[in-house]
Amino acid sequence: MKKTQLSCAILAALASSPVMAQEESKNAKIETIEVTATKRTESIQDVPVAVTALNGEALENRGIDSFQDYVEFLPNVTFQGTGPGQNEIYIRGAATTQSNIMLSSVQALQPSVAFYLDEQPVSMAGRNLDIYATDISRIEVLPGPQGTLFGASSQAGTVRMITNKPDHSGFSAGVDTNIGFTKGGEMSNAVEAFFNLPLTDKLAVRVAAYNDRQGGWIDNVLNEPGEGGYIGSAQVISRISGGVLSDPAAMDANRVNSDGVSSTDASVVSPKNDSLVEEDFNDAIYSGARVGLSYIFNDRWDLLIQHTQQTLDTEGVFSYDPNLDGESSTNRFQPEENKDEFGLTTWTLEGRMDKLDMVYTGGYLDREIDTLADYTGYTNGGLFSAFYVCSYGEGVAAEDERCLDPTKFYREDTTTTRSTHELRFNTTMDTPWQVTAGLFYDDQEVATVGQFKIPNTELYPDMARELLGTEGINSDGGPFPSEVGFVNDITHTIEQIAVFGQFEYELTESLTASVGARWYQIDDEYKGSTTTVDVSRRVKAFGSQNPDELTAVNEDPEAVLAAIDSGQLIVDDLGSDGVLTVDDTIFKFALDWKVNDDVLLFANYSEGFRPPVTNRVGGGLASSQTGRFENFRIPVYSLTDTLDNYELGLKGDFLDGILRVNATAFYSEISDLQTSRFDPTNISFLVFTDNVGDAEIKGLDADVTWLATDDLVINAAFSVLDTELVSINEELQGISAGVGAELPYSANFSGNINARYFFEMEEGRRGYVNGSVSYTGDRLAGMVMDAYVVEDATQLIYGTGSGLEIQEEAAVYEGVTYADRNGETFRGGRYVQESYFLANVAVGVTNDEWKAELYVDNVFDESAILNIDTQQFTPKVVTNRPRTVGVRLSYDFY
Repeated sequence: MKKTQLSCAILAALASSPVMAQEESKNAKIETIEVTATKRTESIQDVPVAVTALNGEALENRGIDSFQDYVEFLPNVTFQGTGPGQNEIYIRGAATTQSNIMLSSVQALQPSVAFYLDEQPVSMAGRNLDIYATDISRIEVLPGPQGTLFGASSQAGTVRMITNKPDHSGFSAGVDTNIGFTKGGEMSNAVEAFFNLPLTDKLAVRVAAYNDRQGGWIDNVLNEPGEGGYIGSAQVISRISGGVLSDPAAMDANRVNSDGVSSTDASVVSPKNDSLVEEDFNDAIYSGARVGLSYIFNDRWDLLIQHTQQTLDTEGVFSYDPNLDGESSTNRFQPEENKDEFGLTTWTLEGRMDKLDMVYTGGYLDREIDTLADYTGYTNGGLFSAFYVCSYGEGVAAEDERCLDPTKFYREDTTTTRSTHELRFNTTMDTPWQVTAGLFYDDQEVATVGQFKIPNTELYPDMARELLGTEGINSDGGPFPSEVGFVNDITHTIEQIAVFGQFEYELTESLTASVGARWYQIDDEYKGSTTTVDVSRRVKAFGSQNPDELTAVNEDPEAVLAAIDSGQLIVDDLGSDGVLTVDDTIFKFALDWKVNDDVLLFANYSEGFRPPVTNRVGGGLASSQTGRFENFRIPVYSLTDTLDNYELGLKGDFLDGILRVNATAFYSEISDLQTSRFDPTNISFLVFTDNVGDAEIKGLDADVTWLATDDLVINAAFSVLDTELVSINEELQGISAGVGAELPYSANFSGNINARYFFEMEEGRRGYVNGSVSYTGDRLAGMVMDAYVVEDATQLIYGTGSGLEIQEEAAVYEGVTYADRNGETFRGGRYVQESYFLANVAVGVTNDEWKAELYVDNVFDESAILNIDTQQFTPKVVTNRPRTVGVRLSYDFY
């Protein structure tokens, strides 16, 4: 196969494995991306670990601007959440239930996947930085534990977004524009631009800026009780509140959807949203800039300083209510707004000595999050629901009991700061052995104030709540606004120090062995207060085990100390100062065999971990003392969960370099899998974290690139997973999915295929057609088997079901002590996030300086179930954007 001018000029811009131009007499070959997955710059085909990478050209070709877009082409990666800036990353099926967005800043699991912008870790529980992918060199995904080199939160993998750096070789600039029209939604438009300028022989600057307005497509429709809209249910409110209402069924028979019952006469008042009705109300606007300065001291030392500033503004929600007609309608009763702004300054000093390369890198992140969210759904899941919205009890006759307007909101103000420093060394000697070694320091703080408007203001016109404690709070302690019924005010600091290293030795010219290790110590301090709990004092009381302090936080010292002595409560790592300290050493062992210049085989064993999480109400006795909840105490902190991974891999170029196959088979064991729990009726009205048990994951990842002709390149990738819970902690049996059940959110099979065809045109122009199809299989939602409970509540609240599929997993669900609306025992099951296909197509023309492209995303207008969100206690379906037709234009100056 001879290289034509067309192949030489264009194919270098293809997919995850670009094509390399050869001499005229040579065959075309697939070019190899340079990556830094092992903290050395190496060819992706020579790195003896599984790595997926897309370079900047490939990102542009596929229209990728956010990590959510990128995930479409990564079948082993799951992006789970409720919208822009509110997502969690999972890799290879190592997923669990995370805290809802209202509590991710307060009481959430640490991420199992580390997310990096260049050298800076920017992961955050439930709210990873949603960084706009402008002027990007490449994105690297490293599946499997990367703990020895990347530390905590890289338990299941690491994702790295690598930016383009200032280039000293000459001036360049470019601009990209995009306009798109979404079926049934608003227009979207984006502008991106960059310029690179060498100021002197030693100093260069690069600036990139962007503004992307993504129009909405979800409609906030008028609430019409009895027409699929929110009616409200006294039966639901009463049963989650301990059965406090006299005759909730009779109250439900006297609602506004009943014949002749007006809103003023109804025993259950339905909320109204007349003033909030709006079409296409889920807008998102990304705007920001990045400035980079590179200074070359001499031929051995250089310095890079970068600053990224971004604002993400969203309105509305990115989910629909399945109880309403269509797949783009919702009922919201309070404005939904989220502003997420961050500034990230990073610096990297690199030095090259005779036999050693040195890198010092650091960064400082300052992030502000302001959220306003509808919290009306708490009425259907909170322990004190009846107390806050219903008139009942002493002095109220049964026939006069009434549940009033349940409208609620949540307001959050969170500040996150994070400072990291890493010093590492790489040997460069021409010897059979190589060493990478370094020190790492990380100091992060999350300071958050969350205000919940829970009570009906007619019943409680002036709550004037105050915090119980003062240590570690970020507000003045109150009194808070009159309508606010509950407040979280928490400061969470995590300080980590680590020493890491990796040693490689060439046993023969083709066989290399390596061993890596990382020692770490993490100090986790959880302080603050709520309007019901002095969190700082409580945590210290359990750390010191001082009887007087335990009494002061309303605990029985004898019972608590007995629980500690018996091993029911574990407090070994908690100091009397309230600091939770954990330390350990994790290892990695690897063997790789370079069969020939084109084929690499490797075997790895690696360990990953996720640090423990302190609970606000740790040590407390469950409010219900029957069934599974008898003698149950909330863990003072969830234990570290660990992942041990074994994998065998192949990386190979075949057929004279026109076919590339990379595949990895793996087996993972997760011990003490962490999960987030909310069980207000039986345990506590505050969310807490727990360990559910152990799990195993078996799987196969593969990606293939084929240069079918000089003008046609085909990429394909797939992931096969077999996840299984192998043990369940006793207190979660009958509540969590049982032994043998699948882990949530990951499909047994996912895959995609992308093809790009080029053709020559007149006057040096070249045309292309690009098409891609991705498939994601069925996934289960969450760890807890409460879908039948949620569905029963949906029937009562809306007068209709969700229509979503439920997979039955147990004859009896032991997470509730009440019966369903028909008096029957609840079965255990989880919602099924059903499989979907997505297809994109684009056609364009380019002459290397400019490009014009017409694209259609979601060609068949598939409404995919990305996530079934039950944090509002009835299901909401997070979905993708409908069919979008648009034009992309770009121009590059060199």
